[in-house]
Formats: sequence, C-alpha cells, structure tokens
Amino acid sequence: MLAKTLMLRQVFLYVGFFKRDAVASLTVVRNRQKPIHRFGSMHKTYKKYSQFGRIGINSTTTVVMVKTPPQHRTIPLLENGDKLTRYEFERRYNATPNVKKAELIEGIVYIMPAALRFRSHGQPHGWITGWLFTYEAATPGVALGVEPTVRLDLDNEPQPDAVLLIAPEAGGQTRLSEDDYIEGAPELIIEIAASSVAIDLHAKKQAYRRNGVKEYIVWQVLEQKLSWFYLEQGEYLELIPDNEGIIRSQAFPGLWLVATELLTGNMQVVLNVLQTGLQSAEHAAFVEQLVF
Repeated sequence: MLAKTLMLRQVFLYVGFFKRDAVASLTVVRNRQKPIHRFGSMHKTYKKYSQFGRIGINSTTTVVMVKTPPQHRTIPLLENGDKLTRYEFERRYNATPNVKKAELIEGIVYIMPAALRFRSHGQPHGWITGWLFTYEAATPGVALGVEPTVRLDLDNEPQPDAVLLIAPEAGGQTRLSEDDYIEGAPELIIEIAASSVAIDLHAKKQAYRRNGVKEYIVWQVLEQKLSWFYLEQGEYLELIPDNEGIIRSQAFPGLWLVATELLTGNMQVVLNVLQTGLQSAEHAAFVEQLVF
C-alpha cells in the first residue's frame, strides 16, 4: 500500500508540469470500464500513463485535471468621474489601453471620446495649429506641442489641444521629465471647446490660472467666439483687440491674431497678420533675449 502511494505521488509531480499554473488538483479515479477523459488534451497523457506498468498504473486508471482561474493582482480600470491623485490616474490610465484620451482636472477623471468631428474640432484645431507652427518656425527657443500630456500639479494632468512654450534651455518655466512628459505650466495653452459651458472655461481655467499658465486661448466653436486670457497678478484678464482688430500676445511678442478671420477660416489673412508681427521690433527683441 505504501509503495503504491509513493508511485501515485510520482504521477502527481509528472502531471503538475503538464499545464503550468493551471492545475488546481489531480484526482485518480478507479474505473474498470472505459476511461473518462475531461479534456481532449488528456488523451495522449492517459496513453503515456497506461504504459507505466512498472509503477502500478494500468489501463483502468484515469487522471482528471481540474482547472481554476489564475489569481492575478489587477489594476482597476480608469473610469469617468473617478476621484484620483495624479499618480493613481497615470497607473490606471496605463492599464486601460482602450481609453485613447483622458484628463485629470482638479482630481476628477474626464474620459474624452475617441471620435472627433471635423468642422467642430478637427478643422479649427488644424487652423490654430498652423498659426502656432508658423510662429514656432520663426522663433528659436520656442516649442509647439499638439495634445501633449502636461503634469501641472498633484491633482491636474490635462492633455490640451496645443501648447506653446519657451524651451527649458531657453529659460522657460516648464521642464521635460525623464519619461518625456511636460512638467509645470506652459506659457500658452490652447483648447478647442464646444461652447462656454465646457470644462475648458471652468475647472480647467481655474487649474491653469492657479499653476501659472501665462496665457490661455479657448476657441468656442459653436458660439463662434475666441477668448484669449492673460495672467495678471494671479487673475485671468481677457486680451482686447486693438483698433485694427489684432490681438497681440504678451508672453510671445510678435504672436498676432485677427480672431474674426480665424473664426471664418480665412487663413491667408491670419498668416499675413502673423508675418507682420514676426517682422516687428518686439519679436526681434524677444528672440535676442531668449537664453541658450
């Protein structure tokens, strides 16, 4: 009896390697009739065992393998409306591959739709990005980013539609982390919003103001309105067009915009006015003062 028990233990050890991490228990069943097989893959295994007459296993012995679900420690999925720290937000975001864009604003998770409409977002985004790119190309030390992740503080990690910043090596107020994310407040942030009731003009605006984003542009597409704010003594004030209808950036000298033309998609006029700003004395002085 003892010898047979030892031989059965050898069978258990052998089968334990048959399917790693999946075998919960093995049961040896005595059956003088036709052997019963729970799994198709066990047929070959049974034949192998039946040849081991030297350890007391004969053709009337069946090995039954019972599978149990593997026990893994899982990271919770990112859900809209979750209240998280920035660290936990990033951990869950990385573990939720089906979410294409999500932001953490004042500790609350906002998951954005993957599909974007053309006239109400894609096209305006393209127009304003082209305007910013033209400025970047003519201004060494300035960098443009499209939809980058920005680590503002412990409760805010937005992904704005565009940012314009002074490079860290040129004396800007942001830096790039070791994993290549923007940390700190870009000098200029741009958001394309549906209307004035969007989060961009409320919780986001508050987070940007508190963290020292110098200028903030919100294009409210449905209302055909563009608001350009600048930071003055800890508060956002709105930049007013001059007599020629031109809005002039204070953080980026030479960055000029005729908002009425941009809203209608007249990019030729928009870029012509920008070129005038790029040829101005204030832009030349700005480029000279950038530290390299």
